[in-house]
Amino acid sequence: MNKYQPIEDYGIIGDLNSVALVSKRGSIDFMCFPDFDSPTVFAALLDKDKGGYFNLHPLQEDINHKQLYLPETNVLLTRFLSEKGIAEITDFMPEEETYDGKEIIRRLACIKGEMQFKLECCPRFNYARSAHTLTRVNEHEVLFSSQGDDKLELRLQSTLPLQHKQDDVYTEFTLKAGDVFYFLLEQVEKKPAAFTDLKEFVEKSLVVTINYWKNWSAKCNYRGRWMEMVNRSALVLKLMTSYRYGSLVAAPTFGLPEELGGARNWDYRYTWIRDASFSVYALINLGYKKEAAAFMQWVEKQCHDIGDAGYLRLMYTIDGSKDLEEIELNHLEGYKQSKPVRIGNGAYGQIQLDIYGELLDSVYLYDKHVEPISYRFWQNLSRQVDWVCNNWHLEDEGIWEVRGG
Repeated sequence: MNKYQPIEDYGIIGDLNSVALVSKRGSIDFMCFPDFDSPTVFAALLDKDKGGYFNLHPLQEDINHKQLYLPETNVLLTRFLSEKGIAEITDFMPEEETYDGKEIIRRLACIKGEMQFKLECCPRFNYARSAHTLTRVNEHEVLFSSQGDDKLELRLQSTLPLQHKQDDVYTEFTLKAGDVFYFLLEQVEKKPAAFTDLKEFVEKSLVVTINYWKNWSAKCNYRGRWMEMVNRSALVLKLMTSYRYGSLVAAPTFGLPEELGGARNWDYRYTWIRDASFSVYALINLGYKKEAAAFMQWVEKQCHDIGDAGYLRLMYTIDGSKDLEEIELNHLEGYKQSKPVRIGNGAYGQIQLDIYGELLDSVYLYDKHVEPISYRFWQNLSRQVDWVCNNWHLEDEGIWEVRGG
C-alpha cells in the first residue's frame, strides 16, 4: 500500500460476524477476523507498511475509480475505468444466517478492453504482532498460518494461478474482455470445503447473498422521500449486529482519529448500552423486530448475570464479557501518523447514569411494538431503576466519556 486513502473512500461488507473495509482502489485495508472484536488480519488503514492488505488493482495508475452498492444490498462494486478497458470487482461476505460466515469473496471481471492487474494478499495476524507462514497447497490454493497465540489459519483459493513472494501472495496477470477470476479467503476449520468448483460456489453464493439482503431490505416499512438513504443506513446498522449474540457494536473499527494527528483514537468495537439502545429504537421504527428481539435477549442476559443492581456497565464485548483492558499498539503508526493506536477501552469502568433511561426507552418500545418482555427481565430492570433512584446524585462521567474527569 503506497499511501493512506481518505476514510470516506471505503465501502463496507460484512457477514454479521465482522466486516471488511474496501477502498475505491480495490484494497481491503481493514478487517478484524473472524469476529468484530478479534485481532486484525488486515490493518493497512492504521499502518500502510506493517498493517497488511488484500489488493486487486490495475498496474497502470491513470485510472478512474468508482464504487457503489448493488441496490438494497451490502454487495459492493468497485470499478476501474481507463482508455484501455473497464474492470469491476464484486466484493461480499456470505452472511452467517444463511452460510457459516467467516469468508470473503472477490469476483473480478473485465467488462471491456484489456487490463494488466496485480493481486496482493498480505495478511498480518494479531494486530500485525505475529509472524505467519505460507504453505502452497496447489497452483490455485495457499494457506496462511499465524505463528501467534491465536493460531488462526486462512485459506486463499483462486481460479487464477497464484504466485508468492516470501510469505505473501503476489501475482500479475492480464484481464481481457469477458474474463472473470474468482477469489475466496476463508478461515480454515476442521471440516473440509463444501464445494469442488470455486466458480460455481461464488456465483451461487452471490445470488443467495443478493437475495438475502434484498429480502431483508424489503421488510423496511419506511416509505418517505428519503427511502434510499434510510435503507442504506438500515443496511449499515444490520452489518453492526452480531448474529451469534444479538449485540450491536458502536463501530467495527478502532484506532481511527477524531482529528488527524490527535490522540483520541479509541476502540469502538464493543456494545455501548446507550448506542445500541438508540439503534434498536431505529430498527423497531423501521419494522425490524427480529434484530430488536435478539438484542433484548442479550440485554436480559446481562441484567441476569450481574445479579445486584447498579452494576450495569456502559459497554460490553459482543459476547457480554467485561474484559476491555485498554492497551496501545505502539508498533503501528496510526492513520496518517495519528498515534497511539489503541485496543480495548478504558472507559468501560465509568459510571454514566443516562444509560438506564435510554435502555428503558428501547425496552418500552420493544414491549409495545414487538412483544411483552418476560417477568424475570422486568424484575431485573426494576432493580436497576431502584438503584438509579437511590444513586442519581452520584458524580458520573457523562455521555461523552471524557477521560481524566
